[in-house]
Amino acid sequence: MTKSNWILTYYQKVKNGSVVVGKWIELILEYIVNGLQEKSFFYDQKKANEAIDWIEAHAFHTEGPLAPQPLKLELWEKAFVASIYGIVDKSGYRQFREIVLIVSRKNGKSLLASAIAKYEWWCGGYGSKVYNIAPKLAQADIIYNNIWQMTFLDPEYQDLKEEVSEKDDHNKSVKDTSVLPRHRQTDLFIPALNAMVTKIAFSAKKSDGFNPSLCICDEVAAWDGDAGLKQYEVMKSGMGARPEPILLSCSTAGYINDGIYDELLKRSTRFLLGDSKEKKLLPFLYMIDDPEKWNDINELRKSNPNLGVSVTVDYLLEEIAVAEGSLSKKAEFITKYCNLKQNSSLAWLSTQTVEKMCGEQLSLEDFRSSYCVAGIDLSQTTDLTAAIVIIEKNGELYIFAKFWLPTEKIEEAIARDGVPYNIYMERGLLETSGDNFVDYHDCYNWLTELVEQYEILPLMVGYDRFSAQYLIQDLERYGFRTDDVYQGDNLWGVLQEMEGLFKDGKVHIGDNDLLKIHLLNAAIKMSVERGRGKLVKINRTMHIDGVAAMADAFCIRQKWYGEIGDRLLNEV
Repeated sequence: MTKSNWILTYYQKVKNGSVVVGKWIELILEYIVNGLQEKSFFYDQKKANEAIDWIEAHAFHTEGPLAPQPLKLELWEKAFVASIYGIVDKSGYRQFREIVLIVSRKNGKSLLASAIAKYEWWCGGYGSKVYNIAPKLAQADIIYNNIWQMTFLDPEYQDLKEEVSEKDDHNKSVKDTSVLPRHRQTDLFIPALNAMVTKIAFSAKKSDGFNPSLCICDEVAAWDGDAGLKQYEVMKSGMGARPEPILLSCSTAGYINDGIYDELLKRSTRFLLGDSKEKKLLPFLYMIDDPEKWNDINELRKSNPNLGVSVTVDYLLEEIAVAEGSLSKKAEFITKYCNLKQNSSLAWLSTQTVEKMCGEQLSLEDFRSSYCVAGIDLSQTTDLTAAIVIIEKNGELYIFAKFWLPTEKIEEAIARDGVPYNIYMERGLLETSGDNFVDYHDCYNWLTELVEQYEILPLMVGYDRFSAQYLIQDLERYGFRTDDVYQGDNLWGVLQEMEGLFKDGKVHIGDNDLLKIHLLNAAIKMSVERGRGKLVKINRTMHIDGVAAMADAFCIRQKWYGEIGDRLLNEV
């Protein structure tokens, strides 16, 4: 009997609506299915089903009402395991090495991770080393103990134990005892395979020497910032000698800021939106899509794939009732059952959305004698500065952007950012300004040049309130009207309008590749409590100055539209 391709089965049920998932799960399934169709990687059904069948035969519930029954994987779990073990590269090695599983509380993530760990320990080949790591040993102990309990409950282990217990007349074992898994003081060990499972807590003193075939990073949302980031990198770098290692991070959302959870979430969402060159990352992010529907059972199916199995509808309804009566309980519910971290950052725009904004080079001459709005982001005087104008024509919005960098900082910026600023200078997208500091008169000169050379008149100039005041004074003396913009979550409505216009194909940036990079670098940091998001960088080394200037312009366009909107239409 031919067994199912569980990834395709899951994908088909998602597409026909019989299984409800959030956008991030839909995106990873589409990525895998498209990759298989394009032969970017391949599906080895034998490897996938071997892992699934072995787990269902040798993994067990270790607590709760289902203990000690065998573990029967749900469809989403089968698709997850099949994605890890069944997707291979052209050499037959596992395609995905860095796995991220974010799923709500009580959905069996520790049990699933334990089952995968046991499979790697028993079937991962000679010298297999499985590490379970957490900030404290007590946390690392959870999966570690699960693995041993599963071993103890396994009939195969009991049969082996009975076989090797047979003694000869000299009280020596008749059978080879090295095949029997054993629980030693510091690890779980199978001598015949030289295979081990061990638990470790963060340690700055012992930060090398690891060579894991599988490392489980448990509850990464609770890992403290710097220590967690460093330990994660230690374990990741230790896998270099293995041909197909697995680094599995599993967690529910949490409360620690700027830690490895945030880093993985940013990388994962950027990967899923298509703006990443990573090939070995596999994120399964079970999260709700709409924070406003945090108490809607149908929405909660997206973050609770085991709803109706390990977590019941009645249980969630009881928790919702408690949360609706307490702000602190509501915040906890949204974090732990919706998987929305307080103040979490997610990549904003998909590559497809940004590509839709790009096209042929735009010419200012084609917009002669037009009204517009402008936005400026002055950033730091020693770094990138941006100014943009938005011109409406025939119901479409056209963006012209100009960037400046200090002359003496060009080479440093190219090396630091990995961006070919010299090429953008040749194309006229970027100009040098000052020697070591941006001369803001260049920004002033560009805006006045639009008026004097092209008769393109900004009716309002939006600027961040921390801008150099003398520039604003100069603009106002020239005759520009200005308005300051606070770059916080007060811009959430503006950002939503921008995203809608972007997706509808109403905004055009031409061939401005530098602005395109900034759009792809942008993330939204959500405050679950406030239900609002603000514009941030996807990581601290990237630039979004062009997008910040764009947000300033869209903000004052929205704010003053009642007064200047008729002229902004540029209708003859």
